[in-house]
Amino acid sequence: MVASVVSGPVTVDAATVARVIWSHLAGPVPAYQLDPTAVAIVWDLRLPRVVLGSAVGAGLAVCGMALQAMVRNMLADPYLLGINSGASSGAAAMILFGVGLGLGEHALPASAFIGALVASMMVFLVAGAAGRVTSIRLLLAGVAIGYALTAVTSFLVFASGSAEGSRSVMFWLLGSLTLAQWGSPLAIVVAVVVATTGVLTLRGTQLDALAIGDETAHILGVAPARFRAQLLVIVSLCIGVVVAAAGSIGFVGLVVPHLARRLVGSVHTWAVPVSALLGAIFLIWADLLARTLLQPQEIPIGIITAFVGAPFLIHLTRRMAPVH
Repeated sequence: MVASVVSGPVTVDAATVARVIWSHLAGPVPAYQLDPTAVAIVWDLRLPRVVLGSAVGAGLAVCGMALQAMVRNMLADPYLLGINSGASSGAAAMILFGVGLGLGEHALPASAFIGALVASMMVFLVAGAAGRVTSIRLLLAGVAIGYALTAVTSFLVFASGSAEGSRSVMFWLLGSLTLAQWGSPLAIVVAVVVATTGVLTLRGTQLDALAIGDETAHILGVAPARFRAQLLVIVSLCIGVVVAAAGSIGFVGLVVPHLARRLVGSVHTWAVPVSALLGAIFLIWADLLARTLLQPQEIPIGIITAFVGAPFLIHLTRRMAPVH
């Protein structure tokens, strides 16, 4: 975290960073010890990005872990199942056409949540249309719905007729933490992610049962259909809030849960909080690379996560046992 605050187009030494943080959290620091430019860079620009990046990374990671347990497939994540695309479509409709403006400052997260929830319901309806819902059907349905909703988002961008709005939405769709700032929107993201992580951790035993199979879940007193519906709402809410704040960032929910399981095993009571921690660290470093690789130009953070996630997905695909 310190490196993410210190490094950037303008380097701020660690001692100055400590003084700035101390002046805001613990008490006043003599004015001659603080450079106003450093204060603006550290407190107003970089620290909100670190907090938002931590929350977004943690949220994507725990949602990916929940989805992998829900569909019993190691390739499941919010991006591949089309949930990110649904949230993006809802948010783009709000940004470009003002859908839901009556909700005030909550219009963007509300629109993204509705989009994510609709996408999730569509995936389950398509996957279950031919009979029993299976993990393969869910993945195929998620990819199909994701492509369709991406096309919807692209149509909204071109139909808006606003060049500036189109540029901002296209950059935002690849993921960015540039909108991070202190205030209630950031507090909402943090609160939702913390609540989601807490709920999934407390229900870790039920996630374990669901990951083993529906029959085992029934034996252990878990109603699979009802629990999946609850997970669907929880994941959609978290993804909607996260996408509204930082755009559509892929592969975090795919890569990080596997790393967490390697560290602490598959018991979700331990794996969920570890996944949240690793997701936060992963996205903070991804944002640092996005800000510094081509400085002063900033790379969309989704490009950085894709560089890591795509090879990881290829590796997982090669390890999967063939289906006969």
